[in-house]
Amino acid sequence: MRRIASIPLLIMLALGGAIACSKQSGGPAAAGGGHGGPQGGGMPPMPVEAYTLKAQPLAAGIETVGSLRADESVVVRPEVAGRISRIHFTEGGSVVAGDPLFTLDASLGQASLNEAMANLQNSRMAAERAQKLIAQKLIAQSDYDKANAQMRVDDARVASARAMLTKMTLSAPFAGQVGLREVSVGDFVNVGQDLVKLVRLDPIEVDFAAPESALSQVRNGQKINVNVDSFPNEPFSGTVVAIDPVVDPVTRSAKLRAQIANPGGRLHPGQFVTVQLVTGGGNVDAVLVPEQALMQDGDVRFVYTIVAGKAKRNEIKTGVRVPGFVQVLSGLKAGDVVITAGQTKPIMHEGLDVKPLPPDGVPTPGAAAAASATKD
Repeated sequence: MRRIASIPLLIMLALGGAIACSKQSGGPAAAGGGHGGPQGGGMPPMPVEAYTLKAQPLAAGIETVGSLRADESVVVRPEVAGRISRIHFTEGGSVVAGDPLFTLDASLGQASLNEAMANLQNSRMAAERAQKLIAQKLIAQSDYDKANAQMRVDDARVASARAMLTKMTLSAPFAGQVGLREVSVGDFVNVGQDLVKLVRLDPIEVDFAAPESALSQVRNGQKINVNVDSFPNEPFSGTVVAIDPVVDPVTRSAKLRAQIANPGGRLHPGQFVTVQLVTGGGNVDAVLVPEQALMQDGDVRFVYTIVAGKAKRNEIKTGVRVPGFVQVLSGLKAGDVVITAGQTKPIMHEGLDVKPLPPDGVPTPGAAAAASATKD
């Protein structure tokens, strides 16, 4: 019995000695601080693309966005009800001022005119007889006056019937291009019903807005340049023709309207355009940042730059846009290196280690400058 009871005591003493030796020799638990692995082993730098900012000449002016509208636009509607008997145009075709567009059934209108003309003829003969009788003092003056009044009433009815008859033909009020018709031959149309849209496309107009701070630089006759997505390499030029005298209290901007020559009708109402308002004063040196580098958080615009191999968040204020770039008014300077690709990754944050790479494997001045900044 005594020999059996001493075995557990020997096992406990052996385990205690092993633990003490492990602590004294600096085992894995002591070296790793309880977590294991080497200390200071972080993630490798994140690869990004970068661009070095430089001052570039920029034409003085204002850049904004606008929308094209027809110089003249009208929806053709009938003034009288009737059945369409003929359509004179081709959808999408061109017409000149005065060309007939629709003809309504004029049978009732013609009958009304014939009746009015017959009544007028009788009234004229009655007035002529009354003229002879009053000269012979065979009728009273009141009867003579009544006959003449009736003739004038019938004459007015003839004019009214003739006017209603002319309204059976709907003509183009100006030269332009017709759209898609809403009715067909045989349809009965009511007064004011939409039949077709007619627009004049040359010249075409563009509506845009300018901030109140720039209104002192805007005047009628000022030149503008317009860029349209459907013609990316072909700017269009025009002139300002009207300036709204009222500033919008919400946007703090005023509306402007300009005209653009549009031979051939290549530009269409409703298209979105970029407008550059030329204010003169020659070129100015400006810092331009690539559009793809811009990020936005609510109303705040910012970019990430590379400083000593780490990402830095810079809030900026922007100015005019040029193809592919945006002017920086504050927050950046020439020589700064901005990240143009990789800044949208979820792991991007202030102080993250980054490694600039040239886009598409082609070395760029921006990537070279970023690499030297990383080494410093």
